Amino acid sequence: MVPAWLTQLLQALHLSIGPELSLVLWGIILFTGIAILGQAAVIFMVLMERKVLAWLTQRKGPNRVGPWGLLQTLADGVKLLFKEDIMTTGQDKLLFTIAPAIFFLPVFVLYALIPFTDKLLAIPLPTGALFVFALSSISVVGIVLAGWASNNKYSLLGGMRSAAQAISYEIPLVLSVLAVVLYTGTMNIQEILTAQNAPFWKWFGIWLTPVSFLIFLISSIAEVNRIPFDLPEAESELVSGYNTEYTGMKFALFFLAEYAALFAMSALTVIFFFGGYYSPIGGTLCHTFGWDRAFESAVNLPGLGQLMQQFEMITWGLLKTYIFIFIAMWLRGTLPRLKPDQLMGFSWKFLIPLSLINIFMVALERQWQDTNEVVYGYLWAFVLVFGIGGFCWTMSRFFTRKLQARFQS
Repeated sequence: MVPAWLTQLLQALHLSIGPELSLVLWGIILFTGIAILGQAAVIFMVLMERKVLAWLTQRKGPNRVGPWGLLQTLADGVKLLFKEDIMTTGQDKLLFTIAPAIFFLPVFVLYALIPFTDKLLAIPLPTGALFVFALSSISVVGIVLAGWASNNKYSLLGGMRSAAQAISYEIPLVLSVLAVVLYTGTMNIQEILTAQNAPFWKWFGIWLTPVSFLIFLISSIAEVNRIPFDLPEAESELVSGYNTEYTGMKFALFFLAEYAALFAMSALTVIFFFGGYYSPIGGTLCHTFGWDRAFESAVNLPGLGQLMQQFEMITWGLLKTYIFIFIAMWLRGTLPRLKPDQLMGFSWKFLIPLSLINIFMVALERQWQDTNEVVYGYLWAFVLVFGIGGFCWTMSRFFTRKLQARFQS
């Protein structure tokens, strides 16, 4: 659907075009804006990760290209642009070529579904939460195709590992968001955000579904193949995994898509559990304290207050998003890589059962919250203590027996 502001702009410029051409023009503007936003975010994140890892390991990081090394990522991009595109005999050239695009494009479509403000949302959908996870599951097809078309055993093994990992962690990822959808009664991302327009202690990730938040955080890191869940790219075992045979810009597409997916998943974490673009006290600070109205009256410029609110919303959303991006980078520099059996067992034996228990608890909370606050409080405490506590005790006993049996054998 063509937004109203674009129609008004065309009328102001006295450009008379049909609805079909207007829709095409909006598609071009939308694609260009998402591409610019995605590339800018990825360029900054690559430099940020190198600086964060250098800080964690007491090194300096990039500090030669440009002031403070700020142009290092651009230099790397130019280098990849001029690298030779090598294809060997025995490869399926068509699938080998389109696999990076299949992996790359769904990730960037996610940006069109992320609300950066209450007005800045490219594609509003009533089933936005469902569509987000439908898109995120498509990318694994590109990884599997890349591994199979490379005619390389290491690449094929990396692609198969990626498929197994995506299937394993997509289930708890969706189940954790299902708890939020169950409580709010909607899959519309904007309505989920509106339900969190409150002080921070009422955000879903803090008071309602903290277990869902932890499951979503762990599963999202696994979905984007980050350490400690980067089995598809295990350098010590698979050279570089599914992208071993790729060079030049084809390799860069895989590289860019992984960082773009990290940004998208961090933004979704903020949207579903931490109030999205709202301030820690709800709404926006400039509107709550009247700064927008005062500044608008002082300069006598209508619409400036609304612009200030939009800018503050973008600031809050990006600030929260980069906090979780930093956490993912921190984990990469801290934790070792899991073994394949540990990774699969952690999902199927721990995260998925815990997700089901969490949905049960949220359903009870949704049922009794409005009827009897006292009963609801005691019931929630009972389920929390005996449900999660009993589950963790059972799992610890199971893994202890398994470890003892391994040592005895």
